[in-house]
Amino acid sequence: MTTDNEQIAMVKENLETVRAQINDAATQAARDPSDITLVAVSKTHEADRIQPAIDAGQRVFGENRVQEAEGKWPAMKAETQEISLHLIGPLQTNKVRTALELFDVIETVDRPKLAHRLAGLMDETGLRPDVFIQVNTGAEPQKAGISPADADSFIRECIDTLALPIVGLMCIPPADEEPALHFALLREIAKRNGVEKLSMGMSADYDVAVQFGATHVRVGTAIFGDRPPIA
Repeated sequence: MTTDNEQIAMVKENLETVRAQINDAATQAARDPSDITLVAVSKTHEADRIQPAIDAGQRVFGENRVQEAEGKWPAMKAETQEISLHLIGPLQTNKVRTALELFDVIETVDRPKLAHRLAGLMDETGLRPDVFIQVNTGAEPQKAGISPADADSFIRECIDTLALPIVGLMCIPPADEEPALHFALLREIAKRNGVEKLSMGMSADYDVAVQFGATHVRVGTAIFGDRPPIA
């Protein structure tokens, strides 16, 4: 069993390793490493595991569930006000108001009903976090995301009709397929719609994602270690 001090050291060392690998991948792709944002995925981890990353200068974090984030992040954001919190899991329409209050970026807009709910509550509250549209590049029925075939029209609806602050696209490739194919597809959809940011790449493939133009990589296990079971 690892001690608290060992866990703190592990998180800081892992974070340094991930940052170095992002820098190396960016250099190989002739990109500026500063153009790539590391989103440290802290889902299921408690504050004592997250704090070492904050102490090491990490300021961008990702959470999957609104309720979980609501329970742990307000206090940490009050302590370190530069933190930017990304929602990277599915968003239910009944959680939109809370999400707007808590998150600085919502990466998982994936259907018209959710987009309309967001637009209405943004108008009502004045809260306008940056938004990514999630594309289900593998067309997996069990996975969230707009289908690639419907992505262009959905992007245009979100931008032109609803005036949502769309800044990028996000994807999660199928676990058993070559991720580069999906990163290339997302990059092409973004390019033809004039969308600049790409959230793609996780612990197993973020270096590949950087080479395909990722501006945001979502890395959890490679920083924090194995996730505890969800209660």
